[in-house]
Amino acid sequence: MNILILYHSRLGSVQKMARLIARGVESVEGCNAMLRSVPEIRNTETQPAPDNESGDAPIELSELAACDALILGSPTRFGNMSSALKHLLDSTSSIWMSGELSGKPAAVFTSSSSMHGGQESTLLSMMIPLLHHGMLITGIPFTEPALARTKTGGTPYGASHVAGSSNSIEISADERELCIALGKRVAHYAQKLAA
Repeated sequence: MNILILYHSRLGSVQKMARLIARGVESVEGCNAMLRSVPEIRNTETQPAPDNESGDAPIELSELAACDALILGSPTRFGNMSSALKHLLDSTSSIWMSGELSGKPAAVFTSSSSMHGGQESTLLSMMIPLLHHGMLITGIPFTEPALARTKTGGTPYGASHVAGSSNSIEISADERELCIALGKRVAHYAQKLAA
């Protein structure tokens, strides 16, 4: 099973979360985590897009259509997903029309600079296109102990991280545990749905 972890990361926190989620996915036998980045967008037609610094390959729409499950990640931008991720999702009409993502599990994750920086609304904003694609959204239940005890990031809507205004706060133990749990959860559902 190929679980696509598709993310946009400008300062590295979302990328670190993606790698932890991938660990959770790959802890489930028979599941492979495919890490793919969302390219930056140009402000004008003449301005080149910034280089992809994540080290992960940019996404090909054919990979998105073919995945067995999808986990989307974005930094929080004024309580919403990043413009780069939104731009990519806006280009998926052909996948939507063919129904290639319909019935597959999905989840979301984010990082913000402050505790009240709009993490939950960002996670919800990423869910809306996934619902349009007919995907089955999974979050993190309170049966995960780290969700009940976290004093940093972590929500029932998806994994989250509070990075601080200078992006210098490392991912906490609870945030790490919730990232891994989210990856495992989506991988398990992908297997159950495939069966």
